[in-house]
Amino acid sequence: MSRLQWSDGLSLDMPGMDDEHKTLVTLLDLAHEAPDPVLTSRWRDLVQHTARVFEREDRWMHMTKFSSDHIHSTQHKVVLKVMQEGLRVGESGNLALIRNMAAELGQWFANHRQSMDAALALHLRRVGYDPATGVLSMPDDIALEDCARSSIQA
Repeated sequence: MSRLQWSDGLSLDMPGMDDEHKTLVTLLDLAHEAPDPVLTSRWRDLVQHTARVFEREDRWMHMTKFSSDHIHSTQHKVVLKVMQEGLRVGESGNLALIRNMAAELGQWFANHRQSMDAALALHLRRVGYDPATGVLSMPDDIALEDCARSSIQA
C-alpha cells in the first residue's frame, strides 16, 4: 500500500483546515519512518494532533449547524478511539499494531478528506465561517437553514 503524501489534490482551499491536515500527513509519515525505539512517541504525537484537529472540526460543525455533524463527529470519535487503543497496545510492546494502523490511516484520511471534510469545507464557505478567526459572516443563512429543516420535518 502506498503512503499518503501531501499534494494539492488534498487541499480543500481552506487554509486553517489545510494547514492542520498537512501537519497530520507529516506526522503520519514520521510514524511510518520511525524506528522501533521512537515509534510510540511519534504515534502519540499523531494521536494528540489528530484529537485537536477532530475537536476543532467538531466545534466548527456545531457552531455552524452543519447538517451532517453527527455522522462526521461519530467517525472522528471512532477513529480517534482506535488510534488511542493502538497507542496503548504499542506502549505495551506491540509495535506491529501501530505500523498496521499507520498503513491504514493514510487511506482512511484520504477518503475522509474527499467526502466528509470536503462537504464541511463547502458548508463553511457557504455560511461564511472563517476557521482562522471564528467569525461567521452570514449567520442569517444558518437561521434560514434551521427554518427550512423545521418545515420539512413538520
